[in-house]
Amino acid sequence: MLTQSSLADPPALSSDHAALFDLPRPAAECRIVVAMSGGVDSSVVAALAASTGAEVIGITLQLYDYGAATGRKGACCAGDDIADARAVADRLGIAHYVFDHESAFREDVVEQFADEYLAGRTPVPCIRCNMGPKFTDLFRMARELGADCLATGHYVRRVETDEADGPGPHLYRACDPARDQSYFLYATTREQLEYIRFPLGGLPKAQVRELAEKAGLRNAAKPDSQDICFVPDGNYAGIVTKLRPEGGTPGPIVHAATGETLGQHRGIVHYTVGQRKGLDIGGQPEPLYVIAIDAERREVRVGPKRMLGVTRAELIETNRIGDLPAGEQLTAKVRSLAKPVPVTLEGPLGDGSATTIHFAQPEFGVAPGQAAVIYAGERVVGGGWIETTTAVAA
Repeated sequence: MLTQSSLADPPALSSDHAALFDLPRPAAECRIVVAMSGGVDSSVVAALAASTGAEVIGITLQLYDYGAATGRKGACCAGDDIADARAVADRLGIAHYVFDHESAFREDVVEQFADEYLAGRTPVPCIRCNMGPKFTDLFRMARELGADCLATGHYVRRVETDEADGPGPHLYRACDPARDQSYFLYATTREQLEYIRFPLGGLPKAQVRELAEKAGLRNAAKPDSQDICFVPDGNYAGIVTKLRPEGGTPGPIVHAATGETLGQHRGIVHYTVGQRKGLDIGGQPEPLYVIAIDAERREVRVGPKRMLGVTRAELIETNRIGDLPAGEQLTAKVRSLAKPVPVTLEGPLGDGSATTIHFAQPEFGVAPGQAAVIYAGERVVGGGWIETTTAVAA
């Protein structure tokens, strides 16, 4: 659906932001497609793009049922958020399309999310979404529209570096570490990096909100989404048991070291590796954590924190961006909010191959199903899905 602005004079920002989009020609001769979720970040990207003088088209992917999501706050790509994206496009005087991607999103992201929990793994649906609807389909649409680039509101940097890292652009962490989203974009390909732009990677969030206010955007003060978009209330288990009722079948909570049954759980979908709260097994001499989940036996295995330590993790479906640096210490993040820790690689990285990362020191809470993202300094080298882990030897 296409909407056109009714404003004769769309708002302009005070400075020239064309350099943020690395356009191949003068801005007035270019077309920029902006992925608009309805949040303040992508809205500011649209405002920055409009300020360059380029033709700007906003695209919003409707990812789940509009009717069910109307009025629901804290999500994206449905309900009030689509209305916000449309209002921003009207304010800026740019065209705006909404495309229904509910079926693809459900199949590629939501169903797989449920299946991973049912298998005793800890999924990261935001990565799956970026690998599917948000990038693959948006790239296709942007190219069909004849755009010179696709711009998003992600907090990462696209940097042209010297030949030491390989030719072409590279993916770097955001300047503001509190906003960095590189963990969720490790699967970005070199071909995609040639076409995509991340104008917010060098900005702190406070400045982004200031730009939104300056442009007169109605969502300038809109709160950030804190949860997975299709689980805005944070009740992951509720979503999974609705889709996979068998995930709520009770089973034993077993001590990973002694084999003793300590209690009963409410269904494996309620638990993830590293979890401490909600176990309901009092009277233990020391705090216990979820060490592993055996989906076949429907067992939740628990133990003291020291049993969470792992020395290595096997990665599958790996991706590599640019060359591996020679002689430089690599680091890895095994959770989105974790700090990068020193690692070494065993085996090839990229082209979907399997590889193993060895941690310099035992790492805790490494959960199969999550991603491990590899860095060389601030540069994203690549990463993969954690398939298995090896515990610290007893």
